Order: sequence, then structure tokens, then C-alpha cells
Amino acid sequence: MTNTPDYQQVFQEVAAHLKNVDDCGKVASYIPELSKIDPNKLGIHLTTTKQEHYAFGDYDETFSIQSIAKVFSLTLALKIVGKDMWNRVGVEPSGSPFNSLVQLEYEKGIPRNPFINAGAIVVCDILVSHLHNPKHDLLEFIRSSSGLAHINYSPKLVESEKNTGYRNYAVANFMKDFGNIHNDVETVLDLYFHLCSIEMSCKDLTQAFLFLAAGGVNPITNNTIISRERTKRINSIMLMCGFYDEAGEFAFKTGLPGKSGVGGGIVAVHPGEFCIAVWSPKLNSRGNSYMGMRLLEAITTKTKSSIF
Repeated sequence: MTNTPDYQQVFQEVAAHLKNVDDCGKVASYIPELSKIDPNKLGIHLTTTKQEHYAFGDYDETFSIQSIAKVFSLTLALKIVGKDMWNRVGVEPSGSPFNSLVQLEYEKGIPRNPFINAGAIVVCDILVSHLHNPKHDLLEFIRSSSGLAHINYSPKLVESEKNTGYRNYAVANFMKDFGNIHNDVETVLDLYFHLCSIEMSCKDLTQAFLFLAAGGVNPITNNTIISRERTKRINSIMLMCGFYDEAGEFAFKTGLPGKSGVGGGIVAVHPGEFCIAVWSPKLNSRGNSYMGMRLLEAITTKTKSSIF
């Protein structure tokens, strides 16, 4: 992009237009703590690699980022074990729901990618094997890499996830049977549930993900988070796998790599340009924010922002 769009005006125009569109999504209810959120929340925040900020609505209110946090665990695991990770988890789109057991049976306990639940659980197993204090060390990595010392786990969400995580227990034990979980299942899932409980705002997310728009360096902290080569890998996986069985649809409509979470958040990255986060809690049938998908499609169309 040669000229910086007036993002502030674009946000206002897009939000005003979509205000008249019926949001047919539903707030996630299978995790009881998530069902308590106000379904009408709407936040947008964009941070450029030049550290310019644009915001709209509830951009500074924290919410449960859920599977968006899987990008952080993947980043740390890649720093620790590098390409050896790909012996235990793939990089292909799943084409199946995020908590599916079916593919694991056919593919002998090797998850399709690090962003479906099974793949993220394997990543957590890798972290448990290599970190002295996994929950503390993972949180400190996220805090230091983002420059946001206030980021934390939500104890209420951890308990809510544990009390209803039957499918995740099944997935983990299934992979344990295939030999792809090396540590105690309870320990691995405890880290996984904590990872998914992290709370951040749209503003926090754009700062935390900005390294993926800037070649592995967070321009706000000037810290090198990961190599440029691995930054490319992470962005590629987000483009192909960041939205479960709706990844192709998101790439088709927005033209950006991104990651969603069942808390209603979505982060998208334009390498070299910006990071944008949106939050709207009502989800479509595939577990992605209904209005968030519409917002990002409209914003990238208006601003002609695409990697293609």
C-alpha cells in the first residue's frame, strides 16, 4: 500500500453499515464462562508497523482469546525445538471441526495442524517436556514478547474449561495411545486449558501479534521474537489453518492470514503493514465470530488490503 487509508473513517463506515445486518451468530455456550459475555460487544483495533493506532468501540475491553493464544504456544515451541515439531504435528488444513477425533484415527495420532485442538495439545506437550515451569514460562514469554506485563490467565475460565473439556480429554488420551503425547495427560491439559483462558483486548492483541507483521521483530519493544523464516511459516499456517474448516473462506474474503477464537476474537496480519483485531462474541456454526468475519471482509475490501 502506498497511501495509508483513513482507518478511523473506514471502521466507522463499516460498523455503521453492518449495524443494519442481522447478527445470526450465537455466543459459545459449551464453555459456561463464555456464555456470560454481553453478546453485543464490538471492538476493532489496528496497529501499523510504524506504531500508528486506530480503534473503534470496545477495543480496550479484555475478553477470552481462546484459540488465538495457540499462535503464542506455537511460536515458543518453534523457538525451542524448531523443525523437529513437524514430526509430531502437520501443517495442512483440517477440513474438519476443531475438536474432531475422526482424522486422528486415520492419521495415527498425528494432528493435521497446530491450531486444531489436537495439534495445540501436542504443542503443549512439547512445552511441558522442555520448560522448567510450563505455565509460568509460557505466560512470561507472551508478556515479554508483547511488552504487555498485565496479560494473565483467567482462573474462572480454566475451571470452566476443565469441567467441560471431555472432548479434549478424549483427544489427548487418544494421542497418548498412539505415542504422540509424551507427558502425563492431566499435566499437558492443564497447560492447554490455561493457554486458552488468557484474556486480552483488541488493542493488546494487535501489539502482541505485531511481530508477525514485522519479520519477527516487535517494533514497539524492538525485541526479536522469532526468525524471519519462522515468521513466514507461522503466517502461512494461519492463512491455511487459522479458522478450522472455514480457513479457505476467510482467506478468500479477506486475503490475510489470521486466527480466530471461540471467545469471538479474530486477529489478522498484513505482513509489512499492520495487525488488526476484532471482537464480536456471537459465533457462526463453525466457531468463528459471525460479525468479526463480516467486519474484516469489509475493512480489507474498502482499504484494498490483501497479501495477494
